[in-house]
Amino acid sequence: MKRQQGFTLIELVVVIIILGILAVTAAPKFINLQGDARASAIQGMKGAIQGANSLVYSKAALAGKETKATDTLDIAGTTATTDDVAIVYGYMAATKAALEAGMDVKFDAGSSPTASGNNDWIINEISTGATIWQRGAPADVTTTGSEASCKIVYTAAASAGALPTITLTDNGC
Repeated sequence: MKRQQGFTLIELVVVIIILGILAVTAAPKFINLQGDARASAIQGMKGAIQGANSLVYSKAALAGKETKATDTLDIAGTTATTDDVAIVYGYMAATKAALEAGMDVKFDAGSSPTASGNNDWIINEISTGATIWQRGAPADVTTTGSEASCKIVYTAAASAGALPTITLTDNGC
């Protein structure tokens, strides 16, 4: 009686088919890892804005500045103005300078996620607030009835006692 020393052609074809089915079902999940990472990063930036705003508001309340429509808050308690944060009703103003000073992050100014610069984040100051993108994120896409984007829109507090608005859109990351 002879011993079999390898796989038959049928066994090899079955294994190749099984591997093909696994690749087709698993590949889309791994291909979208960049989008998932971008969505996580932008959610982290939203959390950083919320955390910084809590600390800035606490300091503004201690200084008695939480009811003023506009003011400046000295973060480090020094005479240097490099750490001063522009505040609106105790929260960070929706400007590049205020967010950079309040969060210790650097933004490039631009009107889209493809703006030139070297920083990881891009900010566009508009009259109603500021839009923040991660560098290299897909640009906003508006189609009939839907919008796909990967951004944060930050709007400063509108009155004393009101919270700033932080709107996260990550359906296009």
